[in-house]
Amino acid sequence: MKLESLCVQDIMSHDTFHVYPTTRIDDCAEQLARHKLSGAPVTDQYDHVIGFVSEQDLLEPLSQAVYYCHQPKNVESVMRSNVLTVTPTMQVMQIAKLMMEDKPKIFPVVEEGRLVGVITRRLVTQALLQAQKQCVPV
Repeated sequence: MKLESLCVQDIMSHDTFHVYPTTRIDDCAEQLARHKLSGAPVTDQYDHVIGFVSEQDLLEPLSQAVYYCHQPKNVESVMRSNVLTVTPTMQVMQIAKLMMEDKPKIFPVVEEGRLVGVITRRLVTQALLQAQKQCVPV
């Protein structure tokens, strides 16, 4: 498939792993490790994306919970609510450009307001590598 016609839906992960605002920070960190992700969308009960939380967001509150030996707070205390999302029909080159500018590692893929998957730098890089192998030198 040519890169010009390659869309997010062609390469995205359909794994809709997400957490809720009420998920405890330590539970979130364990789940991210289990899924081998550096971050995850935060959704409401209807799978609408309302935030994003990354491993970096969890470091300070988790460190404090360990240092003071108390129960960690919930994800809602550290999640970012200004979430960059993409749609399944966006072109991969558009996503690559966004990733170069804003440097997110993961974009939630949203259709009709609901989470349908994620696209990561690794998936975009793999698509670019595959397209590069099909290039014909000028």
